[in-house]
Parts: sequence; C-alpha cells; structure tokens
Amino acid sequence: MHADQVDVTADQVAALVAGQFPRWRHLPVRPVTSHGTVNALFRLGDDLVLRLPLRPSAGPARRDELHLEQENARRIAGHVPLEVPEPLALGAPGDHYPGWWAVYRWIPGETASHHTIAGAGSFATALAGFVTALHRVGTEGRTWDGVYRGGPLATQDAEVQRALTESTHLVDTVRLAGIWARCRDAAPAAADVWIHADLMPGNLLVRDGRLVAVIDLGTVCVGDPAVDLMPAWNLLPAGAREVYRRALGVDEAAWLRGQGWAIVQAIVALPYYVDTNPVMAATARDTLAAILA
Repeated sequence: MHADQVDVTADQVAALVAGQFPRWRHLPVRPVTSHGTVNALFRLGDDLVLRLPLRPSAGPARRDELHLEQENARRIAGHVPLEVPEPLALGAPGDHYPGWWAVYRWIPGETASHHTIAGAGSFATALAGFVTALHRVGTEGRTWDGVYRGGPLATQDAEVQRALTESTHLVDTVRLAGIWARCRDAAPAAADVWIHADLMPGNLLVRDGRLVAVIDLGTVCVGDPAVDLMPAWNLLPAGAREVYRRALGVDEAAWLRGQGWAIVQAIVALPYYVDTNPVMAATARDTLAAILA
C-alpha cells in the first residue's frame, strides 16, 4: 500500500519475540488478515496480538507515539462501556524488524459491516454510548495537539482540494466540493474533548451481531467531538444514522462538521487506496455515496 512499507514474516516476528520477550517464545505466531493501513497484525498464541507499524521507525518519536497510544488505552478503559485494547508491552527495534512495536491483549470478534451487525439501530445506540462516555473523560485542560484529526476543518482544506482534483474520475467531485465547503465553514466546537478520531468499520468489533469493542487507539486525542460522527456515513444506514444523531444530541453545526470529517477521511483515502486496498477504497466510496445521497 505504501512505497516505504516494510513486510515482515511470521518467522521474523517469532524471532523478535524470542529475543525480547522470552516468556512468550513458546507461543505460536500467525499473521492476521487485516485491511488496516498502519499496522501489520500477528496473533501470539490465543490471547495476544502484536502490532508492527508498516512504516517502521527506530526513532524516539515513534517510541513516544506508541507509548502514548498505550497510555491512552489505560486512560479510557475504565470510563467506556465497551472493551478497548489492553496494552501489555512495548517492543524495541531489533535484527528482524527495524522499529518500535506493541503487544496487546487479543479481543475476539468480527469487524462491523452490514453483514455482521444484527440490528443497525441498536448498534448505533451502543456506539453512541461509547462515544458519549469517551467524550466525558476529563481532559485536564488539554486541547487539540495539531497532529491528529480534531482541529478546525479548515486545516484540512488543502488536502481535501488536492484529493478532489485526483478523484474526478471516481466520484462527483463538483457536488462533493459544495458539501465540503458548507461543512468546512460550520461553526466550531465549543470545547475539545477526548475523541477516538478513527471510528472506521474495521475498528468496531461485534460478537453475535452486537457491538462489543472499539479498537485501534492510535489516533485517540483531544479535539472536536464531531470527528466521532464519522460512522453515521461510513457504516450506518439512513435510519440508524438518525438514531446515532439523536443519541448523541448533536446540533446542526456539529452534524455538518461530522460530515466534513467523513469527507476528509474518504476523499483522501479513495485515490490513495483505489488500486492497493479494495476494502478501504470501497468504504470510502460508500461514505461519499451516503454523503451525496
């Protein structure tokens, strides 16, 4: 998917584990099929999952990034009504992989889709419960850090305009540009809150059709709560979309910003992944179709 992506094998991962965490060296390693764009995933035994960035880095910035992700997982775990990843260890660069990596407890389940969700309305209500609880976690004065999603939508305008130019053959960019302009210019959030910032279908796990976990906390930060409205367009059908909106009690400006964040994610992803990640590209198409409907 990425020009600078590094591929790693199960044997290399097993050697990495044996060298750094000998207590786990007897556990089998097997790759996990994933359509994610940031990490390669490997099961370690039945209870652990390893997350190795596809673009590894041995620098302190990546170490701090993964440490913060684990810190945020611990921060929110006791405040939300669904499972979130439990961090267990942080791996260092080694002979078999040139970057920092992480170990988490494995959470069983299927990724959310129209085929795996038993009832879209109840799913929307459960997801809104998670989002509400997350947004209520105390920020201790933190504000948007300028790194992840969550700042003013205007900061994304140049990237969106570039992606619109690249996508004229993929989607109705003329209509989409008009919608984007309205979203971009909506009134800003009154206050920043803790947000997940990447509530994509692949980061929502279901068991027996019911939402049970929210995973991949790499983008968790403090920012505009409207970012977590993205599932209204990237996953939920029209009826459940309204359930989600009512459950969260968002006003028109926040709804427009949420739609804007859904546009940001989808229009940037579509031309980038159209030939390399069919699942991500299909999600982007579905998101934009819902916005244009």
